[in-house]
Amino acid sequence: MSAVERQLRVGLIGAGPWAHAVHAPGLTDHPGTLLTSVWARRPEAAKELADQHGVAVAASPEALLDEVDAVAFAVPPSVQAQYAVQAAKAGKHLLLEKPLGGDVDQARRVAEAVGEAGVAALVMLTLHFAPETTDWLAELDRLGGWAGGSAKWLSGALLGGPYSGSSWRHEQGALADIGPHALDLLDSALGRITEVIGAHHGGSDLWHLLLAHETGATSTASLSLRLPMRPTVVEFTVYGEHGHRALGGKNTPAQECYTALLDDFVAMVHSGVRKHACDAQRGLHLQLVLDQALRKIGQS
Repeated sequence: MSAVERQLRVGLIGAGPWAHAVHAPGLTDHPGTLLTSVWARRPEAAKELADQHGVAVAASPEALLDEVDAVAFAVPPSVQAQYAVQAAKAGKHLLLEKPLGGDVDQARRVAEAVGEAGVAALVMLTLHFAPETTDWLAELDRLGGWAGGSAKWLSGALLGGPYSGSSWRHEQGALADIGPHALDLLDSALGRITEVIGAHHGGSDLWHLLLAHETGATSTASLSLRLPMRPTVVEFTVYGEHGHRALGGKNTPAQECYTALLDDFVAMVHSGVRKHACDAQRGLHLQLVLDQALRKIGQS
């Protein structure tokens, strides 16, 4: 069997800025994947992206599914949920964005479809796949004894730049977009989040969360996409009996994190392993935490 035949044929649903910057080049360059086709709700956008990478434009999501082993998503959460369930039921492996769906019910349907079909699925929690994050989490796990922590992600992404025109980000804000990243790392560092003790949503799309973890630790998260920060402030901190450990900045480019995700994804598909720290069940857990926060401020 040739190297090309061993590659996973992947179709891409979505043709926005994130698909252009990360998904399409990542899938094209990775030795284990072969980008074969693109479908988007705007045919002209799909054609532009497909032409850049010399691949076909799928006439429909169903046509795309007929030609691939796996599907990558770069679309709004509610759109992803619809087509991810369809793809899983068709036996296709999934590369998912966060949040998993537009709400808990949608996310649960995705996770259930993945489990019932027995396909591989990973959620693109970018920072989790950065080598500095891997090293940080490994040290925290080795030492233990952490009593608390904090996450700070303050950005002006919705004030200007490639994602400032994203309707779903404007509608759902920082909690839905960058919240899963922050919650994932706090959860990984301090133990599973069991409760949103408190939540406040103020001006400039500024969220403050107080979280409880199964280990007895507590943590806080401050999130915004509407503060004039340049560069974006990204900081994670834990503290306890071994002092203080910090993880700062977004040091590894998203493209390199995506390559690391694809390494794991290809290995999962070929090995038959389906559990992963960033699998669909993880995506559902994070969506449940987001929902708790929304309920705290009466938006769910």
